[in-house]
Amino acid sequence: MKVLLIKDVYKLGHAGDVKKVADGFGRNFLLPQGLAVLATPGALSTVERIRSKAAVMRAALNQEMSGLAEQLEGVELTFITKAGETGKLYGSITSQMVADALNQKLGTKIERHQIESEPIRNLGEHQATVRLTIDLNPKVKVVVSREGESALKDSKVKAKTDKAADPVAETPVVEEVVAEAPVVEAPVVETAVVETAVVEAAVVEAPVVDEPVVEEPVVETPVVEAAAEEEAPKATAE
Repeated sequence: MKVLLIKDVYKLGHAGDVKKVADGFGRNFLLPQGLAVLATPGALSTVERIRSKAAVMRAALNQEMSGLAEQLEGVELTFITKAGETGKLYGSITSQMVADALNQKLGTKIERHQIESEPIRNLGEHQATVRLTIDLNPKVKVVVSREGESALKDSKVKAKTDKAADPVAETPVVEEVVAEAPVVEAPVVETAVVETAVVEAAVVEAPVVDEPVVEEPVVETPVVEAAAEEEAPKATAE
């Protein structure tokens, strides 16, 4: 559904803005609380008038709350509670507890719905936001300590402070005399160089032996002349 905001709504918009929201959120919260109206044509015709009027009221409210915002910014709240070995609390630190702690410490009148913080269920440092106006949202630190650890920490800090306050006795500085040992020069031993004689090997020439030349005899092959055969007489047939 579409609605026209007639007042500033934290994390949604300024007065005069047209927003599309879930039906349940619009019908169950915005409309009953007088924070918005249905975005009908008649309502949309009044947008500029709503915006100008809201701007004047916003500026005045921011100026009024600026001092409180500076006072709240950076405030540290400490809660001492029981917790298990893993650091999980036996219970939780709620937004109502944060608002009560702020009011007790600063004398303010912060309400539970102005504290934006999930229930704190673990030891350590956490952060909570205080919604003063749509523009001023100071943050405070929430420190959750285990029961008994705070007293031990305070005793350690006190012991450390007392120790720092005690005068420190100066310890005399004893200078040690170091005797110098005499320097003994070691004799220099010269190493004799032995020259190695070079032995020239004599080269013996082997005598050259002439081998005798053997002439092979030439054998003449006899030439046999074939006798011409006599021509056979031709037989004449009569």
